[in-house]
Amino acid sequence: MTDHSANANNLSSNNLSTSAANTNSSAKIAIIGGGLSGLFTATLLERAIAQRPAQAHNEAEASNSVNAQHPQITIFEKSRSVGRLATRYRTDSLTNQNNWQWAFGAQFFTAKSDSFAQFIAPWLQSGSLQPWCAQVVELTPTDGNAEPIISKKEQWDTTHARYISSPKMTSWGRQLADNLTNSSLKFKTRVAPLSKEHHQSTDQKTELFDEFGASLGCFDWVICTIPNGQAIELLADSGFGKQAQISQAKMLACYTLMLGWDKVSMLPQTLQNSVAATTTPPVWDVAYPQQSILAKIFVEHQKPSHSELLPSVTIHANNDWSEAHVNDDLETIQAQLLVAAKQALNWNNDTAPSQVDCHRWRYAATVINKGEEGLGVLVDNDRHWIVSGDWCGQGNIESCYLMAEQVVEVVVAALSL
Repeated sequence: MTDHSANANNLSSNNLSTSAANTNSSAKIAIIGGGLSGLFTATLLERAIAQRPAQAHNEAEASNSVNAQHPQITIFEKSRSVGRLATRYRTDSLTNQNNWQWAFGAQFFTAKSDSFAQFIAPWLQSGSLQPWCAQVVELTPTDGNAEPIISKKEQWDTTHARYISSPKMTSWGRQLADNLTNSSLKFKTRVAPLSKEHHQSTDQKTELFDEFGASLGCFDWVICTIPNGQAIELLADSGFGKQAQISQAKMLACYTLMLGWDKVSMLPQTLQNSVAATTTPPVWDVAYPQQSILAKIFVEHQKPSHSELLPSVTIHANNDWSEAHVNDDLETIQAQLLVAAKQALNWNNDTAPSQVDCHRWRYAATVINKGEEGLGVLVDNDRHWIVSGDWCGQGNIESCYLMAEQVVEVVVAALSL
């Protein structure tokens, strides 16, 4: 069996079955996971399908590939919405407005590859995506009631841009979902673990079931885009040919603390920096705490197109600390993070936040050793199963896209699109 994992140069699918393309019905493709990896995969598949008729050299070729031009794509997502770019809100009881907002998942992303830069260009042109030219500092908490030591680190620029989705981090994922034309999304649907019996070798189809045992249908290709810890469980008894490689990736947890204040004037002095560049401490949007269990502090209401928000601050805990405490009670974790945040931001009773929330991400950061390129997508040719996700690359949003490119290359070649 040819190895189609890891690198783009070994993604050739010459020996893959093309029976799905030769049947009388359209190929059916299941994507497990409605995060950005799943959405990018569906989007690129649809684009490849749409481009095929224009590439046909004659009517006969177009007729022979008609069944492959319109595969039925179904995305199964266990939550109630698309994932990864997550936003949480808190409503003011007096105004009934979502006045506090926290991007409690990925705060931003980069586009270093030409293909991803081209992909996001339309959304940049429309303003749905915007560069975030944040002022970044290092923040060292001090003992007692003294102000933390803040020193400038860098300013992000448009040359090496960090992008955010506007007006919310969830907005782009929802736009990607809304723009799909030949794909259906099934929310609140948890796919049950696959077994060898689910795959019928005679016609290369796999029947999926939900957690209650109800059939979700039979599919020619199953593409798994969930975190590796979940993928291990999903495929543990399936006979997936690349099961060992899934376990090679190491993902760490992350706790997110979300804080809100009723007025800018009620912010602690450490955060009183949004009015003038001459204020002390220096103006900043992102802080890297030193000697702390906190990893990064983000000032939400100073982001582009966020000026109408009440003061909102998102704090990510250190990944190693989060992993060590991943199974701790969430209330206990929140209390510990509040102690660290109070030390970092130096508030008192009069400047304490009025809004507090905490979230646990069990699979947040992929451990990438220096010089490593990542696994690449993992393909089981016999079963027509593919395991993908950002953790197969560098563990970031751009990796979601690059892995989706690899998946589409395999599927398109197999279906003779």
